[in-house]
Amino acid sequence: MDLIWLQDFLALIEHGGFSRAAENRSVSQPSFSRRIKSLEEWVGAPLIDRRTHRIGLTAAGESFRLVAEETLRRLQLGREAAQSAAKNDHETLRFASTHALSLTFFPNWLRRLETEKPVESTIALTADHMVACEQLMIAGKAQFLLCHHHEAAATRLRSDFKSVQLGVDRLLPVAAPSLLDRMDPKDAPQLAFTAESGMGRILASAWERDNFQLPSQPVFSSHLANVLTTMAREGRGVAWTALSLVQEDLEAGRLKRAGPEDADVEIEIRIWRPNARQSPAAEVLWSRILNDTRNDKSPSPHSL
Repeated sequence: MDLIWLQDFLALIEHGGFSRAAENRSVSQPSFSRRIKSLEEWVGAPLIDRRTHRIGLTAAGESFRLVAEETLRRLQLGREAAQSAAKNDHETLRFASTHALSLTFFPNWLRRLETEKPVESTIALTADHMVACEQLMIAGKAQFLLCHHHEAAATRLRSDFKSVQLGVDRLLPVAAPSLLDRMDPKDAPQLAFTAESGMGRILASAWERDNFQLPSQPVFSSHLANVLTTMAREGRGVAWTALSLVQEDLEAGRLKRAGPEDADVEIEIRIWRPNARQSPAAEVLWSRILNDTRNDKSPSPHSL
């Protein structure tokens, strides 16, 4: 079995078609198709449901997908651990974070964590939308993921990962005072998250669970909460966003609530990691994180 077949298989799932996946993998479509067929022959079962226009997975394919993701992730982590042991040098700790938390939470949290002892490794932070951050973790390209979380919202980080809560935040609707002075928030233009957004995923899941009536068709959408917040600040419409992003705007009067507090969605701030053992430096940092959360009796910076 060739590891390239596993990478091809996951690329096919990600891109939803043989043509786009082959282009992404820099190989001709016939060659790509043959490699997928070779993988199915090795597994001994069809993985791809070819009966529909859009590529789907068979039951065997869904099961094997988890194996492929875990295999490549473990190999990536094992390769890095071996390289680190061989070089015995200064290691880089790799974080993925959603955009909002990379701005509002990560710097202060890291400074607080380092109050007693600095983190001696180099830290690399990649900020992106939730879907991309999850993919980085699944591929083993990040050791830790900082994101918002809600029990009603599904995540791709399944049983192969674990997490700990670092704080709390809140999603609430906001708008410019000038907009709310002339119209009811329900009649105002809506600014919405796209499907890639973790906050958007949380809102949709929480609203569905609570039978909340979804807002009207948005006039603007983005996966970036800070972009939606800026648009709301400029009077473009009502945006749902994180309190951690708009606390100062609310206090300064640049934004106002556009709904009652009982409609807010309380969310957690969590840090995720793989269950599999990581590099020595990553394990040391995880131990410090766990110890810090156990000893922290004071309110979180975003506790409400």
